[in-house]
Amino acid sequence: MTRLTTFADAEATAARAAVEIARGIELARDQRGVAHLALSGGSTPKRTYELLVDALADWDGVEIWFADERCVGPEDEESNYRMAAETLLRPAKIDRARIHRMIGELGPEEGALRYADELREHACDPSPSAPTAYAPPVLDLIALGIGPDGHVASLFPGAPTLDAGERAICLGVTNSPKPPPERITLSLAVLRVARRCLLLATGAGKADAIAAALAEPTKHVPASLLVRERLTVIVDDAASPPPGLG
Repeated sequence: MTRLTTFADAEATAARAAVEIARGIELARDQRGVAHLALSGGSTPKRTYELLVDALADWDGVEIWFADERCVGPEDEESNYRMAAETLLRPAKIDRARIHRMIGELGPEEGALRYADELREHACDPSPSAPTAYAPPVLDLIALGIGPDGHVASLFPGAPTLDAGERAICLGVTNSPKPPPERITLSLAVLRVARRCLLLATGAGKADAIAAALAEPTKHVPASLLVRERLTVIVDDAASPPPGLG
């Protein structure tokens, strides 16, 4: 069952999201000694990251990943990395060796290949019953925004990337309906095997998307394809779905 929590306004929503992320990190470190956290862009995540700096006292053992990135340099105004660096990574003094940036300036295909290799190296969860079997990268927590069209990361409605298969890790996007057209994104498979996804939304413009995400799964609403049992949705009143959903 999806955990749905609603707050009065955007500030309270971001504050709760920061607490949830901090708790998820602490749980992962307690259980496995390391926490793999993936970040997204967007206005609600931005405020969440600012509050997260103080929500977690100790950032040791936290590996930072990204759910998606635009194919731009790290100092570009459209870079998700730049936003995360300004709001969280630098203020929290997170060790640069534990920050895994999607190298957008390599382009979608090469950037995706490099990131998939990095995830395999650092975030794979070997199968104890079959050591030679395929083991996907398992992230402890992925913080996601949602677009008005129901997209998450850079997985857009009806896109071929949604059919990439269970072994896909990271994908290049060349025709994003939102500019810029070239992007890098985690695959749906990686989102689905994550130990938890946290979906954040504020504002009336996201209400229909949240309602659709909590309705029947469909490739027309990528957010609806997330695994409900491991999904936490945090919204403000304006973005809250009708009663009965979630």
